Amino acid sequence: MKTKRNIIQIDEELCDGCGNCIVSCAEGALEIVDGKAKLVAEKYCDGLGACLGECPTGALKVIERDADDFDEEAVEHHLEATKKAEAPAEPAMACGCPSAQIRTFDAPTPCQRANEPVAQTSAQSALRHWPVQIRLVPPNAPFLKNADLLVAADCTPIAYPDFHRDFLEGKVVMVGCPKFDDAQGYIEKFAGIFTHASIKSVTVVAMEVPCCGGLPMIVRRGMQLAGKNIPMEQIIISTQGEVLRKEKLVA
Repeated sequence: MKTKRNIIQIDEELCDGCGNCIVSCAEGALEIVDGKAKLVAEKYCDGLGACLGECPTGALKVIERDADDFDEEAVEHHLEATKKAEAPAEPAMACGCPSAQIRTFDAPTPCQRANEPVAQTSAQSALRHWPVQIRLVPPNAPFLKNADLLVAADCTPIAYPDFHRDFLEGKVVMVGCPKFDDAQGYIEKFAGIFTHASIKSVTVVAMEVPCCGGLPMIVRRGMQLAGKNIPMEQIIISTQGEVLRKEKLVA
């Protein structure tokens, strides 16, 4: 049944697909489709406009028009369905997919490094655990305990050639895409991690493109949800693989 009420309106000419509005919409009423924010269904939008302040281009506004009633029960079902669809694997069973099995790797010893012939010296991986995808890492993964956490947009290791040496060494890494992944699920995932894992510091490495702006926001929301104030740094990488800036962030 349609009634005249407040509801979100999206100007696709202004929308750059950054995804910040997705993070701020607790009802999951918005999603990115073909690089633009879309309203999933009128009944999921409460019309309160929590997403407006997160839009850097002013593409969102609340208008009054005929629309389906806001349906809180439908929202709950929608969020539950979304959560199940995006559900990460819990700590992998012995018979589970190898991609989700929790593993830790030993760093080469100083002796091993010293004995490597100079002519054969090659770059060493700084990765010391598995898995690395945000959706696959359980909040209680043992390698998270007391870790310095590196949260990276999944394009950054490709764009930045010395990712392992400059960012990953000595850290636990989690990678994901703030544009295409489940932002609300990630907020809840980081809230669980910050609540239980005694994280010492967080470094967020993101690309300069607008859609990557959602990544530090996701981490901050998770920190706020957990009631933590953990030292946090943001590093922005250009599409040409250069460090554009480093800055301290406040949760």
